[in-house]
Amino acid sequence: MNKKAIISVSSKQPSGEEEAIEVVTPGEFYKEGNFYYAIYNETELSGMEGTETTLKISEDVMYLKREGTTNTEMEFRPNTENVNLYNTPYGTLELKTKTKGLQVEMKDDGGDVMVDYSLSISGQPSQNTILNINIKI
Repeated sequence: MNKKAIISVSSKQPSGEEEAIEVVTPGEFYKEGNFYYAIYNETELSGMEGTETTLKISEDVMYLKREGTTNTEMEFRPNTENVNLYNTPYGTLELKTKTKGLQVEMKDDGGDVMVDYSLSISGQPSQNTILNINIKI
């Protein structure tokens, strides 16, 4: 059964001087099999308004799927590299991710996920990124 949730997503490059980008939005949260799911609509602040994001979370992997104005599927599994296509209204980009760490503390009433990964866009130098997700029902 889907539950209403408040989903907070914060992204930061630890080596940079920039502030973390944080989006707090309503969404849905539920458990199916061994996975927790969080679904929310992106906002204008994220630059992906018109896109629905689905997070599929277990203790050892997180999948991120975006559908709408921006389309992609990404996998975050420790010590794994992935190449994904990121389709935007402005064109398609190649994203290369290398997941360094994944911490999941999830229960039926929400929880936290931390992903430590490096991201390279279309062959540019990679940037280390910390993604923190908090889900409250």
